[in-house]
Amino acid sequence: MTLTPATSKTRFEPVPYWAKLPMGVTFYGDATSVAVDSEDHVYVFNRGTDPIAVFDPDGNFVRSMGHGEFTRPHGIEIDAEDNLYLVDDDGHYVQKRTKDGKVLFTLGTPGKPAEWQGGGMFNRPTDIAIHPDSGDLFVSDGYGNSRVHRFDKRGKHIKSWGESGSKPGQFSLPHNICILGADRVAVCDRENFRVQIFTLDGDFVDQWHIHHPMSITHGKNGDTSLYVGEMIPPSVQRGVRNLGARVAVLSKDGEFLQHCGAPLPGQGPDQFTAPHGIATDSEGSFYAAEVAWTNFYSRADNSGLDTPPLGEVVSLRKWRRVSG
Repeated sequence: MTLTPATSKTRFEPVPYWAKLPMGVTFYGDATSVAVDSEDHVYVFNRGTDPIAVFDPDGNFVRSMGHGEFTRPHGIEIDAEDNLYLVDDDGHYVQKRTKDGKVLFTLGTPGKPAEWQGGGMFNRPTDIAIHPDSGDLFVSDGYGNSRVHRFDKRGKHIKSWGESGSKPGQFSLPHNICILGADRVAVCDRENFRVQIFTLDGDFVDQWHIHHPMSITHGKNGDTSLYVGEMIPPSVQRGVRNLGARVAVLSKDGEFLQHCGAPLPGQGPDQFTAPHGIATDSEGSFYAAEVAWTNFYSRADNSGLDTPPLGEVVSLRKWRRVSG
């Protein structure tokens, strides 16, 4: 199925309760990241009972793995051979596994962070992107660093770039990353409210202002559009409309096309709370993994809301492309 790039007229609609979680399986309100394999199976890295939960294209729970093996799940990506790349931020490492969970290699030393803001590998890394041709790996690092690290497909370090700050090429929490085409890298520079664009060697190219970007991915099968998850505003602006908790759809050149999601966060079918991870499938749908409990319901200023029980918080959403 060949897709055309999305436009301002492309229609997306939410698919309520797409993920069918069996009794006893829960994300505990924090599905941190999501990836889709070559067969449109959906892998959800989460902080609940089953750290890697796998669903078929219809949302049926297929299997799970990784029980008791991660400190704090944060990012996931899948390569062309359906291998998994898992980013554990409090564990300070990135791991490559087969789709059945066998560990192939580990980048970083689990439990041993690099010096805080020192530029080493790693201090609370956040996400990983994989070059479609070379297989090179690009890791955003992260909560305790201001860096992007590049490795070859075997995990050999090639180079790193970035430092703390707000100028071009500097970062304030590089939170998510993806490859644009064959020669560009896009980084969600979250606390600088922008997406920065670099060459594969880390040379600054451009920056796009966007509200609190948490996550970024591109389409598949000809859809070169970008999908960016926006974080909610600070507590002092709770209840102000149109400030994050949405997914922005952009052209490959960063032109804003449309927003998906209601003006305010919540648990409704058309609402988001914290689109922390994002992925697309072969049919043009996108999936948003949300740290809904940590980022929204656990906040003291939201304590008066009609908060669902922890295990019932909606933290994985599917939006289907229905036209255009």
